Amino acid sequence: MDPFGFATTRALVFRPGAAAELGSVAGALLGPRVLLVTDPGLRKLGLCDPAIASLSVAAEVAVFDAVEADPSQATLMAAVAAGQALGATGVVGFGGGSSLDVAKLAALLLGSGEDLEGAWGVGNARGPRLPLVLVPTTAGTGSEVTPVSIITVGAEEKRGVSSPVILPDIAVLDADLTLGLPPAITAATGVDAMVHAIEAYASASPNNNPLSKMLAREALRLLGAHIETAVAEGGNRAARGAMLLGSMLAGQAFANSPVAAVHALAYPIGGIFHVPHGLSNALVLPHVLRFNAPVAGGIYAEIAADAFPALAEVGAQGRCAAFIEALEQLALRLNMPTRLRDVGIPEDALPRMAADAMKQQRLLVNNPRPVAEADALAIYRAAW
Repeated sequence: MDPFGFATTRALVFRPGAAAELGSVAGALLGPRVLLVTDPGLRKLGLCDPAIASLSVAAEVAVFDAVEADPSQATLMAAVAAGQALGATGVVGFGGGSSLDVAKLAALLLGSGEDLEGAWGVGNARGPRLPLVLVPTTAGTGSEVTPVSIITVGAEEKRGVSSPVILPDIAVLDADLTLGLPPAITAATGVDAMVHAIEAYASASPNNNPLSKMLAREALRLLGAHIETAVAEGGNRAARGAMLLGSMLAGQAFANSPVAAVHALAYPIGGIFHVPHGLSNALVLPHVLRFNAPVAGGIYAEIAADAFPALAEVGAQGRCAAFIEALEQLALRLNMPTRLRDVGIPEDALPRMAADAMKQQRLLVNNPRPVAEADALAIYRAAW
């Protein structure tokens, strides 16, 4: 067996209502001055109010609620400034992947004072960071168990910090926070989590390992079985819990066996056209899988029935194609846009997107099949 490393969040709490008990769950760790990072929508809805009230029993809490989708470097630095003004002793990220990503790097920069420019890339963040607790409100990114934070630099470029230093101390998985999430967001984030599991399982990374493969398969089992119920019945607590757990497992998988070309080609869609990350992944997923199929068809066939049990009846040779078709049909049943043109991307933008995708070499090196710029353009054309 090849050597590998596996790192994940130190502790997990999976319990409905856990966020409202955040003071007892994590107050001792976070200390007397807590910076809570979230977005304006969640703050307006009052979703984080019980968590703030629980923390406020024994700590001073400052709320930074200006996180936007695809958060900018300016937003990150504003969060850091808020933490500095407070003299923060701990950080809570509360929300979707954007809020969690900002919280991770805010905790790093507040705890270490290091220069962000030196932290970009893989393994460059030195730390230490402040104590960090992450509370996801969507079942998609798995950010609560990944050592990665993605920030938009300038107008369009996405940059990442990847380091075990920014793995949180505690992830709090509270399915009640996801009840009533709109169907479109539930669908996009759920498919995003499925992409994480698929790409982790098939990753060409030398650190692809048995633990990640096992977690990816269980993630696909949970996500495939429950995503349509979660979308159709927003208040179904059992389906919501299964999606949240599946998303976390997929996050653990790809945190250690990294994602590849689906994500690399999704980033220009989000960076240039501001399409949500999960939907960006879904738009290119089947086309990247078809591109990879000549070398990874057998790998995809192995996991097809985990997501779609009926595919166990399909012969091994046809199972990869059936898997890709099943993913396309799932997107249609979930009423998701399925073409790049459906989200307002003009055909003449495709060459620029292909060039931008080539900047994501940290992801492309993990793809089962090498991707040149011409290949990326062909994939975008197929998706358009």
